[in-house]
Amino acid sequence: MSGWRFAVSTLGAPGVPVAESARVAAEHGCHGLEIRTHPDEEVHLGMPPARAAGVRARVADAGLEIACLAGYPKVCAPGPDGPVVDELRALVELAASLGAPSVRVFPGGADGSGADGGGADGGGVDGRAVERIAAVLPDLRAAGVRLLVETHDSHPTGEAARRLVEPFGEPGRVAVLWDAVHPWRAGEPPGRTRAALGEYLAYFQVKDVMAGDPTPVPPGEGAVPLAECGRLLVDWSGWVSLEWERAWYPDLAPLPVPLRAAADWYARWRPEENASR
Repeated sequence: MSGWRFAVSTLGAPGVPVAESARVAAEHGCHGLEIRTHPDEEVHLGMPPARAAGVRARVADAGLEIACLAGYPKVCAPGPDGPVVDELRALVELAASLGAPSVRVFPGGADGSGADGGGADGGGVDGRAVERIAAVLPDLRAAGVRLLVETHDSHPTGEAARRLVEPFGEPGRVAVLWDAVHPWRAGEPPGRTRAALGEYLAYFQVKDVMAGDPTPVPPGEGAVPLAECGRLLVDWSGWVSLEWERAWYPDLAPLPVPLRAAADWYARWRPEENASR
């Protein structure tokens, strides 16, 4: 992939059929759809292959690609490894059926435990995650799917998230999804996040909030330094996706409202536009 490609997550359209989300995405200039994989949604773990094929066809019919499957395995979560590894395998299998190049997972440890130097139990949290990812590395390779750990919960910063993926030394197979909000909220400025992730940055989620308030606002209306993020990413290639958390905040404006703002941000900062200035 050369340059940026624009996508939007179906998290912003809970309960809406994929075909409708794909239509809205295409109308706003998106190249892809990030699909939330959840029991409450059309796309979920264990869905029959025929239905997965139908979803893949409907996205393609809209002229889009599937950018990523946003799943919910928590690689740092306490408890036995088996259920986490099984969920990771199921997510990778579904991605292969849908033709998705990547799957998003969460760290999922206790908030803040991995934000500075390995967490409350030293290297245990990180080691647990590395072992679980290692268990599905053959599946990832066989499927041609990339696993992306999001900057979130126990590992909200770029520095912390990189610790979970760097041991594999395969950024083309195990890398990081940079959520614009969480590193900034944890006190890591965008320049530090970008430098920390280096070649392990695989995906960027455009999001915005006001200082001290987790409620999403359309990109450009909050306090997240998205212009700085744009400048830092001009030499990077990958998917840039709007995540609008309407599934968790049902009173938010419908998806087209933030999607217009995200499309404006994308048009301003995409490398091709900056190169022409």
